[in-house]
Amino acid sequence: MAISLSSLKSTKRTSPPVVLLYGVDGIGKTSLAAEFPSPIYLATEGERPPSDVELVTPGTIETFDDLLNVFDELLTQDHDRRTVIVDSIDGLEPLVWSATCARLGVTSIEEPGFGRGYMEADREWNEHLAAVAALSNAGMYVVQLAHPEIIRFDSPTTDPYSRYQPKIHKRANALVREKSDVVAFMNYRVTIKEKEVARQTKVAHAEGGKERQVHVNEGPGFMAKNRYSMPDAIAYRKGQGFTELSKYWPTANDNDQKRKAA
Repeated sequence: MAISLSSLKSTKRTSPPVVLLYGVDGIGKTSLAAEFPSPIYLATEGERPPSDVELVTPGTIETFDDLLNVFDELLTQDHDRRTVIVDSIDGLEPLVWSATCARLGVTSIEEPGFGRGYMEADREWNEHLAAVAALSNAGMYVVQLAHPEIIRFDSPTTDPYSRYQPKIHKRANALVREKSDVVAFMNYRVTIKEKEVARQTKVAHAEGGKERQVHVNEGPGFMAKNRYSMPDAIAYRKGQGFTELSKYWPTANDNDQKRKAA
């Protein structure tokens, strides 16, 4: 059936958000993700939750197909899980590359030369992101965790500066961020103050560093975004993170109410 102006209708996003959550080491990314409803924890090699967090998991994801198979089961079988946690997206990247290399018949993502391997990996990344979107459309939250890295950003409107971003290749970074409804950066709130130590001599020092914040709008020092008109930053207190974030996700909350009424 052809699309026509005569068939105009209103549309509104009703599925839970896809969240990309990254932040400095040890700040509580996994703890925050664990607060989402009924999570299933999909860990790549070397990742594990904090000692005080208990999560349901099928085991370590060792191949790209492992992850897609779990996604398929979540989409086609009955279960009580309502959130998928992928820990971490940078731990998944080598598995994506391995799948790309197997498809191309090469032994390294660099082997095709001239960046072609990373371009070819878009196919696997898009397959992953399509499955993530399907999970969201099926009514599940998806939280993808990532470690951070500091990179130089050559802005076309200002002098270059450094900022945090998820620790994955720039092509994958762009794809994953584009397909996320929320890109959240977790960091400690720090205030820089000056102290006079001698006549006409001042030194800068940091104060604070204990209050944790979730940034959901881009700042000069980090990548972030959201599609829900959220404030720039939300204070994170363990056990209250999901409650505070989901206040700004009316469609997700509506879904929760529908499930309770069912």
